[in-house]
Amino acid sequence: MTEEIKTGSKKVLQGKVTSNKGDKSITVLITRQVQHPLYKKYYKESKKMHAHDETNSCNIGDVVKIQESRPLSRTKRWVLVDIVERAK
Repeated sequence: MTEEIKTGSKKVLQGKVTSNKGDKSITVLITRQVQHPLYKKYYKESKKMHAHDETNSCNIGDVVKIQESRPLSRTKRWVLVDIVERAK
């Protein structure tokens, strides 16, 4: 589900929108698979990121790409780049 791409010095992550309640803000759930250092078993790790959505175009369930940016508020450090897939 996640995709981490380096473009210059800013990270781009892909995840699913879990909330769009705030004005020009979305919450994105980033899920990635990590290998345990000792036991070598893969498990899922999730993290919620707050991102800036200038046009309020995202809905809950959309798959989006977000990019790292300067701090925009107390919790927002990401900006919406692209909507990969709309929710059905």
